[in-house]
Amino acid sequence: MQTLALVVFAIIVAVIFDLINGFHDSANSIATVVSTRVLSPRVAVLWAAFFNFAAMFLFAPRVADTIAKIVIIDAKDHAYVYVVLAGLLGAIVWDLLTWWWGLPTSSSHALIGGLIGAGVAHGGWRVIRWEKLWLTFAYIPLAPVMGMAFGFGAMVAVYWIFRRWRPMAVDKFFRRGQILSAAMYSLGHGGNDAQKTMGIIVALLVAGGYFQPNVQLSLTDWHTVWIILICQAAMGLGTAFGGWRIVKTMGMKITKLKPVGGFCAEMAGASTLFAATHLGIPVSTTHVITGAIVGVGSTTKFSTIKWGVARSIIWAWVMTIPLSALVAAACFYLVKLAHPAF
Repeated sequence: MQTLALVVFAIIVAVIFDLINGFHDSANSIATVVSTRVLSPRVAVLWAAFFNFAAMFLFAPRVADTIAKIVIIDAKDHAYVYVVLAGLLGAIVWDLLTWWWGLPTSSSHALIGGLIGAGVAHGGWRVIRWEKLWLTFAYIPLAPVMGMAFGFGAMVAVYWIFRRWRPMAVDKFFRRGQILSAAMYSLGHGGNDAQKTMGIIVALLVAGGYFQPNVQLSLTDWHTVWIILICQAAMGLGTAFGGWRIVKTMGMKITKLKPVGGFCAEMAGASTLFAATHLGIPVSTTHVITGAIVGVGSTTKFSTIKWGVARSIIWAWVMTIPLSALVAAACFYLVKLAHPAF
């Protein structure tokens, strides 16, 4: 009974993390469409929230499977429930700190760092499934580079295709187009990020002995469909509240965007996220859209990019996994002090 209560509490914390993730990362979905003034902030977050939720009908839960298996969980050792809970707390603390500082860091990497820190604190490095992590680590530099390349390429292609159009006609066309591109990016964001919390809940239920380690999430399985629905709804609701501090950094401080640039950045980000989610790789939506914005901005002049802001963002990226791991490890040791028996 005590284990069940702990698992339920940890699931509630996981859903809160999902809400904070949506709140923290709403800027990723709406920054460009708001900064170009195609949509108002309130309409933009509601538009993004809807497509965050709708993503569950488009993507198979492969990212959830990756997250659920980062730590090797022994279902006979209920202390792993504390491991997952401490990992969540580490990610939540880091997300809230970086939101307050206005830095668009990765909730995904905060979660991964939290799981690593808590897992190592409990069972040492042997409990980490490195085969699940290497591709994720590779995408830390690769995701923004892909976003940058796609953004640059899309912008060059648009310049060529629409070279004979009048500027006002181009602006009008892409103002409409940006509504579509914002929807596409929000689908990619909801598909990749909400699945990370699904993976956490599966890991909790495996650690508690309520699921088998090889369980598969499915919309047609009543045993697991509730996990998908709750996580996608929490992601959408968090996005609907919006994180305006980070919107200002993403949409206004890195470079100035016009509707055509916003469209290219969002479509470049969406393409990267669609590919990663299909492959089951938990990438940072923040890294992807930042790279795409930089790629779009660099098609005019590199001097238009505010590299001081970009450097601050990159340093926050670098520190996310180790610092969230340290916070999670500290949380685990505090729990162990309070409950030495486990």
